[in-house]
Amino acid sequence: MKDQILRGTAGNGAIRFSAINGRGLVQRAREIHNTSPVASAALGRTLLAASLLGNDLKTEGNSLTIRINGGGPLGSIVVVSDENGYVRGYCQRPLIDLPLRPDGKLDVAAAVGTNGGLTVIKDIGLKDPYVGQVELRSGEIAEDITAYLAESEQVPSACALGVLVDRDFSIKRAGGYIISLLPGTSDEVITKLEGCIARAKPVTTYLDQGYTLHEMMTKVLDGFECNFLSEEEVGYRCFCTRERVREVLLSLGREELERILKEQGDAEISCQFCDEVYKFTHEDIELLLKEQDEEPQKA
Repeated sequence: MKDQILRGTAGNGAIRFSAINGRGLVQRAREIHNTSPVASAALGRTLLAASLLGNDLKTEGNSLTIRINGGGPLGSIVVVSDENGYVRGYCQRPLIDLPLRPDGKLDVAAAVGTNGGLTVIKDIGLKDPYVGQVELRSGEIAEDITAYLAESEQVPSACALGVLVDRDFSIKRAGGYIISLLPGTSDEVITKLEGCIARAKPVTTYLDQGYTLHEMMTKVLDGFECNFLSEEEVGYRCFCTRERVREVLLSLGREELERILKEQGDAEISCQFCDEVYKFTHEDIELLLKEQDEEPQKA
């Protein structure tokens, strides 16, 4: 099954929801970064959240970045989504391994930590990007996204995210949803929705039992009539190119390029998001220096 996002409404339009089945994109991240199970879960949940939030932007060229740094052994997590929900990301220490929690589950909270914050950056074509930040509540990611939506965007929401890692460390299931209340929602609808969320099973339980996204959201929103609006394909996608890396090298300035030329002779630049390695030879760097010399003449 392809990774996809399902969007819809319920409660006569008072409730808005989006759900994602993202096993493929989390598996791709695991393969690229060789993540341990707990790192796969933490990075995977962040990728799923970014895809859901990024898919809401819609305007071409917009992007959304989630940065998490809770002071835990995993280090920082950085994930970027485009306007369609295609994501890429990495964590600082992908190989860390921690004991399971007493209930036998991966200890994502201990890996991420809670001594820090979650930052969401939206580049929507304005002069300055929108930046929202909250302190980490649990380090479990979903609760922290819920807090961000309530505090920074003033949207009462419920977020659920899950990554099920198989015995061979591959990703067996991965998905999530965000349910939001529109302004003016009645207390009756709010109370009913709170009951639904309290009774809902973990996302990976539904997916592992073979539920489609339509069936899962119908089950989660039990008692509400769901109106399904759209389904869109998403995935893991990096936009790095040799030309973009070349621009980064040029931005280092003449002094730094001369130092690289003298000390290393060439340069190998690895993309943090996809681990693609771009090699620039001694001759390539000399051409960059020559280009810098010619730059003032173009002005």
